[in-house]
Formats: sequence, C-alpha cells, structure tokens
Amino acid sequence: MRFCSLGSGSGGNATLIEASQGITSTELLVDCGFSLRELTRRLARAGSAPERLAGVFITHEHGDHAGCALALARRHRVPIYCSRGTWRAIGDAAIDPALIRFVRDGEVLALGDLELRPFAVPHDANEPLQLRLSDGWRSLGLITDLGSLTPSVAAALQACEALLLECNHDEQMLRDSSYPASLKRRILGSHGHLSNAIAAQLLGQCLHGGLRHVVAAHLSERNNRPALAAAALAEILACDAGQIPIASQELGLAWLSLS
Repeated sequence: MRFCSLGSGSGGNATLIEASQGITSTELLVDCGFSLRELTRRLARAGSAPERLAGVFITHEHGDHAGCALALARRHRVPIYCSRGTWRAIGDAAIDPALIRFVRDGEVLALGDLELRPFAVPHDANEPLQLRLSDGWRSLGLITDLGSLTPSVAAALQACEALLLECNHDEQMLRDSSYPASLKRRILGSHGHLSNAIAAQLLGQCLHGGLRHVVAAHLSERNNRPALAAAALAEILACDAGQIPIASQELGLAWLSLS
C-alpha cells in the first residue's frame, strides 16, 4: 500500500491511496476539494486519472473536502462513499443512486484490495468521518479535520504504520491573528481544528515501534508555519524536524510506501 497527498489546506484537500495484491490494484481518493479540472491535473501529476478510481470517500461536506465529488461521480461514474449526514448536506437527486454508498462509524468495508474503517470525529459538520485503511498487512490513518482529541479517535488509530495528521494552527499565532473573535472560537473549539500541540498529543498516544511515516497536513496558511508543525511532531518522534513530511496546499506530497 502507498499514499500521496494531491494537496492539503483550506484551499482543497485530496489524498490518493493505492493497494495492490500483485495482479490487482485498487485506487481510492479520500476527499476531492478541488474543481474537477484541477483534480484531474493533480491526479495526472501522481500518475493516476479519474477513470482509475474505485471510489471517492468524502469525510464531510465542507467545500475544501467535498469539492467536485458530484461532478466526479456524474462524469466518470466514480462511486461516492460518505455518511448519510454528509450526503444530506451535499446530495443531488440527479446522481445515480447506485453510485452512493453510505458508511458509518465503526463499519468495516471491503473495496478491492483495500479495507476501510471509518470512524466518527468531533468537527462542525453533519456526521463527519475520518478513515483508517488497510491492505490486510499494514494500516494508514487519516485525520484532516477534528477539533479535539478523544479516546475513540486515538483508539481508531492504534498500530497504524502511517499517519497523516492535521496540524492546522499554532495556537498563539491564531490568537494573535486578525481573524474575528467568532472564527477564532470556532477553530479553537472542541469541534474546530487541531493545533500543532494537540496533533502532537495524538501522535504520542499512537506511537509504537512499527510507525514508519508521520505526515503533517491541513496547515493554515496564515496561522501556522511548516517548521512549527514539524517541530511539534518531531519532538514526539525524537527525530529532526527536517524528517517530518509536510503535505502542502500546492504540491501535496509525493508517494510514500508502507511496504
């Protein structure tokens, strides 16, 4: 199994996962927060294309995650996997119902060479889900939008060989920013976004000897710096901050393999 980020941040999020069992291969897109044209361009950059996707998993309805999901389904007949709450927020009666696959917290789904385990998270959306994926041997945990660290979230990510973690903001930078007080409260709230410090706490609760990759993602352009996010995670991993990959908004992150 391997994964790459096509882009991560408030301007759009998408993560591509590929698993293979030798003669078969499965590609899943988690979120597609771009226009269809831009998503197609970014998929091509990663060596893929819309018609190769076995599905798109939408974590929640916010535009930087749901993006072109409906257009992708209509034009390329890519199935959409999401919670019923997410579908109530983004749904379109014109979409073929056969392309909609409802998922829920704690469910285990088989999709080709991948196993999907969605789990609920605290975020200001309608039934948001994040995702743990496995190829039967190794696991990847994806967390891009949640406001607080809960025991259930930490439990869902135990023993993953790779983690892509939201490091949205440096708390002091956010407090000192020009954002309206209401927006600061939302981001800092229990259903907002993870700070570097809380992401590091989550990493500490998931740390184990088999953890191979930890990626910092969904960094705020105005209220964070890659060096700050990397330093927070590096402290937990006892490594140099330069060893922490950062998924950027424009370039995402190149393929990382779990094999």
